[in-house]
Amino acid sequence: MSGHSKWSSIKHKKAALDAKRGKMFTRFIRELTIAARSGGGDANANARLRHAIDGARAVNMPSDNIKKAIQRGTGELEGVNYEEISYEGYGPGGVAILAEAMTDNKNRTVSEVRHVFDKYNGNLGQQGCVSWMFTRKGVILVPQSAIGEDELMEIIVENGAEDMKKEGSSYEITTASEDFDKVHEALKARKLPVESAELAKVPSTYIKLEGKQAEQMLRLVDKLEELDDIQNVWSNFDISDEEIEKFSKE
Repeated sequence: MSGHSKWSSIKHKKAALDAKRGKMFTRFIRELTIAARSGGGDANANARLRHAIDGARAVNMPSDNIKKAIQRGTGELEGVNYEEISYEGYGPGGVAILAEAMTDNKNRTVSEVRHVFDKYNGNLGQQGCVSWMFTRKGVILVPQSAIGEDELMEIIVENGAEDMKKEGSSYEITTASEDFDKVHEALKARKLPVESAELAKVPSTYIKLEGKQAEQMLRLVDKLEELDDIQNVWSNFDISDEEIEKFSKE
């Protein structure tokens, strides 16, 4: 995933700070609610809910908050009726952008998304214009300092991983979506540290960006992710670690 996986790693490192401002909590509450509404409140029988609970715990969300979000999804408690919707478009250099939202007001959300695209040299497109480029896969980052490459490869291949490569100071493991849990659990069983683990939308091709276009692209993605209704932003940009690190320190 090149530059995008580096961006993903940085996002996870910022999660604790975001949680203090309530943003990560809000996003996980929505995901927990919709996951429970669509697949039931039993995490053992609902993979999406299980992943949402893992993510909520990773940002130290209180158990009571998690429980209430699930109960709103199952109808045991009253709650806001959120709708899932995706927005597609292009960033600087023709980079594809897929933004996933959960909203109780589509007019408000599309207005906010369009404003960000317009302000940061992007173009909001029609449904389907870029989604065909993305495939849902499991993506797991493990620090290279934790284990040797051959040993890690043996573990993940035994559990169905598709690929592994070095990305910065991490190993990036890719799985089919249906094998994500098995590979993740195998890593946890070995007590290996995991920098991030998510079901991601992985693009089929990448576009290299540098200089001003790279800065504009990172700012566009960052501002989209700051919107309350946006849950995830996926893109096919390839930007150097140095430029991403520089931007992340601003």
